[in-house]
Amino acid sequence: MSKPRVTYFYDPDVGNFHYGPGHPMKPHRLALTHNLVLHYGLYRQMEVYRPYRACAQDLANFHSQEYIDFLQRVTPDNQKQFADMLGRFNVGDDCPVFDGLFDFCSMYTGASIEGAVKLNNQMCDIAVNWAGGLHHAKKSEASGFCYVNDIVVAIQELLKRHPRVLYIDLDIHHGDGVEEAFFLTDRVMTVSFHKYGNHFFPGTGDMYEVGEGPGKFYSINVPLKDGIDDTGYVSLFKAVMSKVMETYQPSAIVLQCGADSLGCDRLGCFNLSISGHGECVQYMKSFQLPVLLLGGGGYTIRNVARCWTHETAIVLDQDLPLELPYNDYFEYFGPDFHLHPDTTTSVPNKNTAEYLREIRRHVEDNLKKLQGAPGVMMQEIPPDFFSRTIDEDKDNPEERFPQRERDGHRAMDNEFYDPDRGEAGDTPR
Repeated sequence: MSKPRVTYFYDPDVGNFHYGPGHPMKPHRLALTHNLVLHYGLYRQMEVYRPYRACAQDLANFHSQEYIDFLQRVTPDNQKQFADMLGRFNVGDDCPVFDGLFDFCSMYTGASIEGAVKLNNQMCDIAVNWAGGLHHAKKSEASGFCYVNDIVVAIQELLKRHPRVLYIDLDIHHGDGVEEAFFLTDRVMTVSFHKYGNHFFPGTGDMYEVGEGPGKFYSINVPLKDGIDDTGYVSLFKAVMSKVMETYQPSAIVLQCGADSLGCDRLGCFNLSISGHGECVQYMKSFQLPVLLLGGGGYTIRNVARCWTHETAIVLDQDLPLELPYNDYFEYFGPDFHLHPDTTTSVPNKNTAEYLREIRRHVEDNLKKLQGAPGVMMQEIPPDFFSRTIDEDKDNPEERFPQRERDGHRAMDNEFYDPDRGEAGDTPR
């Protein structure tokens, strides 16, 4: 098996945003993750890019223009002027207005779009954007700390070249925004493994939510109870996904790796280890299809960084030392300073063997109702995202892509310090 070509996106500004005091979503976790990736030397094994920043037009490919205009204009200082829109667009406590809100959305969505474009053009086998994966946002509504649904926008791009795209969600919360966007189509199959019941957010994701119309049975939900551990989760994941792959036969995969399904997460109630979470990534990688690997939830940020660093190593076929390398945020990882801390909790496992078998039977029965992989009529392929947008603004492309023109595609060789060599690295950050 040849080594996969991995592209990794990171904007050094994306970790500087702040949702507000006491808010559980902390973009700073992205800086911690990147710092571990850097100090483990994983950057040497992949192409690392400072990504394109999406503009309003890009985001309006899925979201309503009125909603995107609002995100562009609202600020902490002027939000009282938008009082009626705050309620209409569900912007408030969980999804607050903060400084640089639109810029934050532009950064994480632009990276997912560019990852999809590179996969479409066979420039890489796996594209990684840990800033993405914000799966709750709806067409005209923020939800669950998510404002723009980068996943939907990226899948729209993948569908230009791929007849069938498989979306998989490992977040403890149901991937409701992505499911809703593709609920009526067979071009995208959504599979979400999540906690369900007892009013757990977002309250959707029952196993009987299966899609409608042409999309009937193309939405798969795996509702789990408190305390599930590696043994039950990974076994069920592989059983379900093997049947999905056999039946649906996707040509590209989008894998959302929300780390709030780990044990000890601030908002979670599962007992997954970092190894167990990563085993799901390893399993999907084994199918050797183009993969867009995204982040998502995760609120104990030291474990989020460990998890996504471990999964970066997985897609690179690298084994990492268990002792964490010294890094800029080393104190965050105490007292053990270990890549795989104990994440078990006292939450009892309420997922009985019979319950897990019932879920598996239900999924397999629904898959049997599908008449093989759906076909797609031949049609003219829309232009690639970048070629389309550059052509539309060819008279003055600098106005369209100021960040991309300034930064270029690939980060410069001398942008960072190589801790092993004591000098500027020979591979870009």
